[in-house]
Amino acid sequence: MDRRQFLCMTALALSSPAQSRTRPNILLVVADDLGWGDVSMNGRDSWQTPNIDRLAREGTRFTRFYSGAAVCNPARACLLTGKYGIHNGVKGYNDDLPSSETTIAESLRELGYDTALFGKWHRGQRPDGGHTHPVDQGWDEFLGFVTAREAWEHFPSWIHHNRGRVDASGFASDIFADAAIEFIARRRDHPFFVYLAFTEPHSWIEAPESEVAKFRGKFDEADLGEPYNARYAAMITKMDESLGRVLDALDREGLSDDTLVIFTSDQGATFEPQNEGASFYHDSNAPLRGQKRSLEEGGIRVPAAVRWPGRVPSGHTSDEVVHFIDLLPTLMAAAGGESKIPRDVDGANMLAVLEGKQAGPERMLFWEWEADQGESGADLDRLLMGRHAVRGVKMYAVMRGDLKLLDINGARYLYDVARDPSERRPLSTEYPELVASLHEALQEWKGTDITN
Repeated sequence: MDRRQFLCMTALALSSPAQSRTRPNILLVVADDLGWGDVSMNGRDSWQTPNIDRLAREGTRFTRFYSGAAVCNPARACLLTGKYGIHNGVKGYNDDLPSSETTIAESLRELGYDTALFGKWHRGQRPDGGHTHPVDQGWDEFLGFVTAREAWEHFPSWIHHNRGRVDASGFASDIFADAAIEFIARRRDHPFFVYLAFTEPHSWIEAPESEVAKFRGKFDEADLGEPYNARYAAMITKMDESLGRVLDALDREGLSDDTLVIFTSDQGATFEPQNEGASFYHDSNAPLRGQKRSLEEGGIRVPAAVRWPGRVPSGHTSDEVVHFIDLLPTLMAAAGGESKIPRDVDGANMLAVLEGKQAGPERMLFWEWEADQGESGADLDRLLMGRHAVRGVKMYAVMRGDLKLLDINGARYLYDVARDPSERRPLSTEYPELVASLHEALQEWKGTDITN
C-alpha cells in the first residue's frame, strides 16, 4: 500500500459526523534540533523561513521560549506532560515515558478533542523491556517514527501507522504534512489537537535535490560531492514549506481564525558528528552560546511563534519567559478545561501571557543534564560538547527572571541572559549571595547535594 492509498483508506475509516465546534483547534508544531538562529524571524538571512515568519507576523514571536531539556526524549516528555524529568521519569535519552503519565493528548481528549500525532515519538525503554506507544498515550491516530533511530531517515520506505506499518515514499516533512492536511479535512467540524513533530533538521543531513539545488554553491563545502551545508539549509526550507501547506489547509477549510498554532523546536541545534558540521558552519544557535546537550542558552532557548487570531496579538514580540512545562496547562486553559488541568503539573497556565494581557508569574525554572544518562560510552566519545568535557559532565541550571545560574560539574556561573544572551560575562563573583541562594534552590529542587 502506498501513502496515497493509506491516506484515502484512513479518510474513509476515520471520518466522523459533523459537530459544532465551540473550542479552538490546536496545532502544535515541533521541529527537531532547529537552532535559535536557523529561522529568518530571528535574523537568518542566508535562507528564508516565510511560513514560520508568517506565524510570527500574524501572531507573536517569543524570544525567551525554553525547552525542558538538552536532548530530544526528556525535552519531548517535558512538553507532553507539563512536568520536569525528575517528576515524569524521563531524565535521559533512553528513558521511557511511564504509562501512568498523562499527556496533553489524553487531557484534551477528555475535553472531547480528536487527537493525532504525525512525526516523531521518541520511544525509550523500560527496565522490563516494554515501552509506551502513542496510541496508549492519548492519540486517536499516529503516523510516524517510534524510535529515535527511525527518525534519522528523511526518505523512509515504511512508517508506523497506529500499531502497524505502511509503505512510505517522499520526504519526511511532506509525509507528515500530508497526513495533517488529511486529518484536518476529516475533522474540520470537530475540535482537534494535531501534534506535528517534524524530524528536520536532525540527522541524517539530507533533503530533496530540488531544494538542495537552490543552495549549491552558496556555502563553502568540505566535499562538493556531499554538500552538507546546502542540504542543511534545504532541510529547513523544505520543512518550512511543509508547514506552509498545513497553514494553507487551515485557510482552505476556514479554520485559521479558530485554531491556536504554536511553532517551536525540541532543543537547540546540535554539533554532533551526524550533523556533519552543518550547524557549526551556519552558527545555528547564534547569538546564543552552547548547543544540544548543553544547558547554555543555545541548548535550551528555542525559536517560537504563536498564532491565534483575535486572541494572541499579531506582529508582536514578547520577552516573557515560557517553558515547555507550561504548554499542557496553557492548552487546557485555551480549550476551556482549566479546572481539569492535572494537579501535579510543574508548569503554569500562560494563556493570558500568550494573549499579551499580563506578565508571566514570578518563579524559578529548573533544568538538569547528566551526559552519561542512558547512553553508551562509545556514543559519548563521539559527541562534541564545546568547552565541556564529554564523559561525566553534569549540568544543572536554575532561572529566576533574567538571572540564570549554570552549574557545570560544580563550577557555578551566574548570567543575566536578557542583557547577555551569549553568556559571555559571568556575574558570579559580583553577586555571591545570589549565587548561593539560587544554588540552594537548585539543590532543593533536585533533592540532593549536586556538589557531590
